[in-house]
Amino acid sequence: MAVSRIKTSSVLQGFPKSRSLLAGNPPFTPSSFESIATATGTGSSNTITFSSIPSTYKHLQVRGFYRDTYTGLDTSFALFVHFNGDTSNIYNAHRLQGDGSAVSAVDDSRSGKFPIWFAGYSTQTFSTVGGVMIMDIHDYASTTKNKTVRTLSGVNDNTLGSNGVALQSALYRSTNAINSITLTADGTAFATNTVYSLYGIKGD
Repeated sequence: MAVSRIKTSSVLQGFPKSRSLLAGNPPFTPSSFESIATATGTGSSNTITFSSIPSTYKHLQVRGFYRDTYTGLDTSFALFVHFNGDTSNIYNAHRLQGDGSAVSAVDDSRSGKFPIWFAGYSTQTFSTVGGVMIMDIHDYASTTKNKTVRTLSGVNDNTLGSNGVALQSALYRSTNAINSITLTADGTAFATNTVYSLYGIKGD
């Protein structure tokens, strides 16, 4: 016998009725990024500071492009970071890095700051080459734990060999909430096309 028509009521019979695609499942709220502030280089200052950071987010992220006004030999630079104006000896860092021919692991703890390698580049020959980096600061507003940081950075001029990429982690041994972040150029100063953006991350 051929079937010529099926009633909708027959197909849906026995199925729960709901107007939501999430029926029977908890709602999913993805983590979201919100822009807090953006800063650019002045061509004369070697520091950029994000201050009065609100404590309303779960984590922080800084994204940046760094060119240095140094005009000597083409070279890559590190970026130095400290929190809350705190330059005491409570920072630890280590990194994995590669330059296309060799890889290495380095304990890079410093007094009063921690470095992010391959985060910048000099201005001598290449007008568009800079270092890039992403820095995640976890549970920055906590007052019960030390703060952990993860960074990914790199630079490539495709010619002179002052290139590399680094995956790094750092520890700020303080239970104080982070309310300011100071970035310091390893070279002379931040060029005017340097830009850093601070984001707050909601959710887990």
